[in-house]
Amino acid sequence: MKVSDEHFITLIELRRDLHTNPELGYQERRTAWKVADRLRTAGLEVTTGVTKTGVIAVLEGGLPGSTIGYRADMDALPMSEQNDVPYCSTESGVMHACGHDVHTTIGVGIAELLAKHREVLAGRFVFVFQPNEEGAPGDELSGGYAMVEDGVLERWPLDAILALHCMPTLDVGKIGHTTHAVWASSDRFEARFKGVQTHGAYPHLGAEPIGAAAELVLAAQRVGHRNIDAQLPVVVSVCQIHAGNQFNVIPEEAWVEGIIRALDEPTRLAAIDALEKAARGVAAANGLQLELRVEQGAHPTENAPALLAEVLEILQGHLPAGDLVNIPSQMGAEDFAAFSLVMPAVYLLLGVRNEGRGFNHMLHSPHFDADERSIRIGVEAMSVTLRQLAARQRALDL
Repeated sequence: MKVSDEHFITLIELRRDLHTNPELGYQERRTAWKVADRLRTAGLEVTTGVTKTGVIAVLEGGLPGSTIGYRADMDALPMSEQNDVPYCSTESGVMHACGHDVHTTIGVGIAELLAKHREVLAGRFVFVFQPNEEGAPGDELSGGYAMVEDGVLERWPLDAILALHCMPTLDVGKIGHTTHAVWASSDRFEARFKGVQTHGAYPHLGAEPIGAAAELVLAAQRVGHRNIDAQLPVVVSVCQIHAGNQFNVIPEEAWVEGIIRALDEPTRLAAIDALEKAARGVAAANGLQLELRVEQGAHPTENAPALLAEVLEILQGHLPAGDLVNIPSQMGAEDFAAFSLVMPAVYLLLGVRNEGRGFNHMLHSPHFDADERSIRIGVEAMSVTLRQLAARQRALDL
């Protein structure tokens, strides 16, 4: 299945329009409207307002087969773009720095390409345009978990689901795959040390929390290579530290915040336990009160082995030799895990790097951009994959 030049031009136009007009999580109203409008025009059955701003689009093939889902995330990040391109973000402090504009465009492109062949397609295709993958501020669930909790998979049952993500460490043309965990789990922690405020000249009259916070920073860095088997990837990073507001007063409170990442549940739990023990030990040694909070974010995103084997078999017959590459698990996190926890799922990584044209900045960088040729590659590869998976008229018991 090939994307015509005319179709490709419209996809580039859509991607640039989305890039110019990025929207944060659960605010993707314009994005959702653009997606819904194009897919209704293509003849799909479209439902909007799913989990606030999500879109579900269904394409019925003309022959019996399996029901395959494809998920694309739509939200942008709260950061200012620093690229000098005609399609630079026009929204102050909001940018598509993780490629979700590309993901959304590819999802639309797959649906449009398959729709042109609906009479000869077997099965059913459900396109899940997900809001809020990055996580909106506050206590709301990220979009993937919220969709599952809202019953999306009961309303639109699937045999399997696939997704694709821009990967700036892979050259354009390459598609990466990972056995088992693609992305790590993500937990956020906050440790608050409470002591006794005093003048900086008289520390012996108080209980000083800043030193305790510094001790925990160092202890957190040791968790990964002293408390956990060195063969098991784990990251514990302190990303914020706060204390005081005067140069000559030892404050009552100091706190640190950070993340814990792991590729499996036992390692995740071991890292949390090690951090908790370190924090309690530091507090006790310094005579401080401790408030420790760990909030679970995404689980590890796991590829279903049997489904992955089928996907790779299909892609090997489609991609040029050497363009399908096995890459290591990533310590980033993704709420596609909400789907992979409950059904067979495969998550692939799409090469978007082009050193010669300056497309070489990492995700979440204000300079991130993607070689747009990756859109055509993603649409064609995923269209072939979805079509062949759906044509296998059996339950994907994977």
